[in-house]
Amino acid sequence: MIEECVQRSLDLLRENLGPNGFLAARPTDKAIARGYDRVFGRDAALCAIAAARSGDPQLIRGARRSIAALATHQAANGQIPKFVEPEAGRGDFWYLGCIDATLWWLIAVKLVDRATGGRLEHRLQARIGRALVWIACQEHPLICLLQQNEASDWADIMPRSGFVLYTNALWLYVKKLYRLPGTTTTRQHANWLFIPGSHLPDYRRLRLLIHYAKRAPSKTDLYLSFVNLSFWGEEGDVLGNLLALLFGLADEHRRRRVLDTIAAHPSTYPGLSVLEPIQPTSRQWRPYMERHRQNLPHRYHNGGLWPMIGGFWVLALAAAGRKVVARQELARVAQANAVDDWRFTEWFEGTDGTPRGMAGQTWNAALFLLANEGLEKTIF
Repeated sequence: MIEECVQRSLDLLRENLGPNGFLAARPTDKAIARGYDRVFGRDAALCAIAAARSGDPQLIRGARRSIAALATHQAANGQIPKFVEPEAGRGDFWYLGCIDATLWWLIAVKLVDRATGGRLEHRLQARIGRALVWIACQEHPLICLLQQNEASDWADIMPRSGFVLYTNALWLYVKKLYRLPGTTTTRQHANWLFIPGSHLPDYRRLRLLIHYAKRAPSKTDLYLSFVNLSFWGEEGDVLGNLLALLFGLADEHRRRRVLDTIAAHPSTYPGLSVLEPIQPTSRQWRPYMERHRQNLPHRYHNGGLWPMIGGFWVLALAAAGRKVVARQELARVAQANAVDDWRFTEWFEGTDGTPRGMAGQTWNAALFLLANEGLEKTIF
């Protein structure tokens, strides 16, 4: 099953490679109607990282085209677009801004160059500089963590805002890759804030944020999904926590506790988006979560199962030395991709594993390839 999924994943990357880079999904009529035939910042960046490591010249060229297409439509202020419509000659930056497209683009530039020995970073030096300036402008000058509006990262119909775990795990990794100042402070403050405990820093703004967040019930050993002034996220953001492990936010003790907590929540396939879905009665509930009935509990970003997240789960297990379990979970991710004759389904119902979302999801293939390679090699 794993071997077949590797080949199917490579085939899907080739199939979904357009003249401007990797499309989000197979360009069927449904996908085109929903805009999945575009080059999305975060999707294309992840696909580029996998493609660059594939050894396939066609896919390596596709990785570079994806990064270049996003760079071409970079805003004057340095922001990388959420997605680009090459035919229309424009990029889109979402309702409240899309913060993680810029972060993933910066990561992809570095990792694609590392894998291919190319001069991509050199050619894009000016655009990289503008992207770094834009993202640094989103950082709190003293707390050293990125700030954002709600619904402005990959989980774009979830109410995370203020300081968000997922975004700041990416920011920590960008700081490491580009040797930016303040890496130690970013890591320290993230741990103090997203796992609010007994430590209270000298800076009173951060101290008050932690004071409020300490009221969060200790349901799990996961990092909080976000912290804002007097409210925070307790839903158990799986992807944010996995990136915290992979990108060096967590120490060994915290890594064990996070992995054990996620493992204690069985599911049809690996890749739950959250462990405790937000309910309509919660103060975190937002009217937009009910739009198209998409983000109801146990659906989509609010507790759906994502094979893409399953890939990160395998990577985190392997990086922690849990290779046997990682391989078993990789086989389960392959089974998810194989549903309905290798549909590569975008997401599944969290309760019963019913296939939902778009077919031919490209980053499913990318994360499977990275997870498979991650059993033996370091990816991030």
